[in-house]
Amino acid sequence: MRIYQVRLRQLHRALAPIMLLPLLLTLFTGSIYQIVDLEGKGEDFDWLLDWHKGHFGSLNLEIIYPFLNALGLLTLVITGIWMWFQMRRNARKRSEEI
Repeated sequence: MRIYQVRLRQLHRALAPIMLLPLLLTLFTGSIYQIVDLEGKGEDFDWLLDWHKGHFGSLNLEIIYPFLNALGLLTLVITGIWMWFQMRRNARKRSEEI
């Protein structure tokens, strides 16, 4: 296995657990807020929208939270697709050898 393939796997393996909580938090808070907003009760759940944007009480990450989320997700998508293509290519090579 080439060194860049190992590095991509290491990056993906390290980043996936770090990105799990922010992505799930963004997913659930955005979805739940949308549901309550459609019911006309959005003002009662503005705290959900704050969490969705990265404002966690005294810790306000609204400026960088969306960009970190996007960068992490983009990195996971790119490394995941790259590993998937490598796996398919390796499987094709093995089947040709048989």
